[in-house]
Amino acid sequence: MRYIFLLLFVAGFSASSFAGKVDTVSIYSNSMHKYIKAVVIKPDSYKKKKKSFPVVYLLHGYDGWYSNWIIRVPELISYADQYQTLIICPDGAKSSWYFDSPVDTAYRYETHVATEVVNFVDKNYRTRADKNHRAITGLSMGGHGALYLALRHSDVFGAAASMSGGVDLKESKNRFDIMQRIGDTILQADNWNNMTVINLIEKYTNTGVKIFFDCGDKDIFIEGNRRLHQKMRQLKIPHTYIERPGKHDWDYWRNALPFQLLYFQRFFLSGR
Repeated sequence: MRYIFLLLFVAGFSASSFAGKVDTVSIYSNSMHKYIKAVVIKPDSYKKKKKSFPVVYLLHGYDGWYSNWIIRVPELISYADQYQTLIICPDGAKSSWYFDSPVDTAYRYETHVATEVVNFVDKNYRTRADKNHRAITGLSMGGHGALYLALRHSDVFGAAASMSGGVDLKESKNRFDIMQRIGDTILQADNWNNMTVINLIEKYTNTGVKIFFDCGDKDIFIEGNRRLHQKMRQLKIPHTYIERPGKHDWDYWRNALPFQLLYFQRFFLSGR
């Protein structure tokens, strides 16, 4: 059985604007026994056969999907050119929170993104396939997911960022299907304690992952981001935190992304 196949760019985007630069791929997930789509954005210079590129993985939020980012922020194609970077937008389902769910084996999105997608991209594209040239970020659910995956897979991702991330799951314990992914707050209390970034960070005080996160001052998750920043300061974990005017919306995320891509570019150029 052929487990992986590559599809050409499909309907939904302008072929005249993006021809040869954006692929829609379908990746077979051994962990979930199905094909899952992702968007791959290539810089113009990808046409140069001998050149390889660093990679940024860009995660969508709750109720999003793999093409959410390219539809909402078509400027991604110019960012790929500007920073000479491959940008990959995986699918995390409506509400996976990028966990390997301990209560629902149909949701194995930690394995999918951190292993299956990364392996597929490195096999099918000319990447600089090491953690010093691989970064991950996302918005909201994807912000939590990016930090969660990078901390737990520091051999895969050398840098991580978050935009308006739901970094303290307990802020949303009755919302966004989190309970369906990790269980009841009482019966599965350990999951809530161990799988939320604001607690998880305590286990990674010596992490080598470069961390950058930001949040709008009127965002629904601002208090959790502030607490994470203060905790990381107390634990003396190096990081960059930015708080700017803004809400939990696409206006904020469109504005935040270029800052994060610049941060990643500097990380890639440093080689560590």
